[in-house]
Amino acid sequence: MSNTVKLRPTEFAHIAIESKIQKGSVVIDATLGNGYDTLFLYNIVGNEGKVFSFDIQVQSLQNTEALLQKHNLQHSSITLIHDGHENIKKYVNERIDAAMFNLGYLPKGNKDIITKPDTTIKAISTVLELLNRGGIISIVIYYGHKGGIHEKNCVLDYIETLTYEEYTVLQCDYINHENNPPVVLLIEKK
Repeated sequence: MSNTVKLRPTEFAHIAIESKIQKGSVVIDATLGNGYDTLFLYNIVGNEGKVFSFDIQVQSLQNTEALLQKHNLQHSSITLIHDGHENIKKYVNERIDAAMFNLGYLPKGNKDIITKPDTTIKAISTVLELLNRGGIISIVIYYGHKGGIHEKNCVLDYIETLTYEEYTVLQCDYINHENNPPVVLLIEKK
């Protein structure tokens, strides 16, 4: 009997990110959410590295603080920042090895508070500037909500402007799912 494994988009992003970072890496969780990507990143980079995590919602920071306390990581190398990802440069002025974005809204949160194309593209652009050669960005686009299709299209249009000489871009999406299945983008800086 075989085990059936369903690979979620965030797990796919984790596999790609994990191949590019190590203890001591500097990384960004650009959309904190409930803190699972922050915890994932910390578990690889450890106290020798740095994790900068951003969200505009107090609920996201509270959920993440509870998750970190559960794992005894209150005084670790994780910096939780109550600000939008478009302001990354105000807080991070060092080279990074990876960044993760999950676009959409806070799971089990207020569906009216969503990521938006202008701030997301500004954040992606900033992260690309900070990214070391060989570094990677994962972007999971959840777009089954009001404004989601517009953001997806704007982000894809922006990503298409990245030159092959500087970046390798991989797009993965479901071809046999209904109801706006998520899209995964991986961007590696050459």
